[in-house]
Amino acid sequence: MRLKFYYRENCDLCDAMRKALIVFNRNRQSIDWQEIDIDREFNLISQFDTHVPVLCIEEQEICHHFFDERALLAVLNPRPGN
Repeated sequence: MRLKFYYRENCDLCDAMRKALIVFNRNRQSIDWQEIDIDREFNLISQFDTHVPVLCIEEQEICHHFFDERALLAVLNPRPGN
């Protein structure tokens, strides 16, 4: 499963989430993510404009605006029966 990190240039919240992802990757669990600049595709602007940064797995949103480690861990390590 590859994460998608939707962002835009010159966005402080985006920079903060990127840094949090790097720290998470280094300290907790190795993850792979694709960075997608929403300003390069009109349909992404209309979808994510006021929500960036957004972290998704497949089509499921994990978090937006701020990095949510608990939400990410819940997706990466689901408990049996959930």
